[in-house]
Amino acid sequence: MAVRKARTGKKYQNKNQVVTHYFDIEKCKNCLSKEGCYQGGAKFKIYSLAIKSNDHLFQKKFQETSYFKEMARHRYKIEAKNAELKQRHGFDVARASSLFSMELQAATTIFVVNIKRIMTLINTK
Repeated sequence: MAVRKARTGKKYQNKNQVVTHYFDIEKCKNCLSKEGCYQGGAKFKIYSLAIKSNDHLFQKKFQETSYFKEMARHRYKIEAKNAELKQRHGFDVARASSLFSMELQAATTIFVVNIKRIMTLINTK
């Protein structure tokens, strides 16, 4: 089918390599399903496919496990809490430049959010 097959990209880099298949246009001109596939004036029909690295394959297998699916179900709760910290309590920008000041800001912000949660739990009883 393919006239030529080429592999692009460097090996052992952070980016994935790509396999590119070049197809003959003469076969595409006579094909019954050329609408949406063949464009007039093109020299080759090209189809590229990324080669996944071992890290990507490992991550793909991990995402199919029951542990990952269970943790993904609870992620929205954590994201909502992080959004509240950032938007309502000013946790998105550091107020000072030293590490101690940033730790102090984090501790006080989390303390305020926890006190707020305790107050809502007390009021519901």
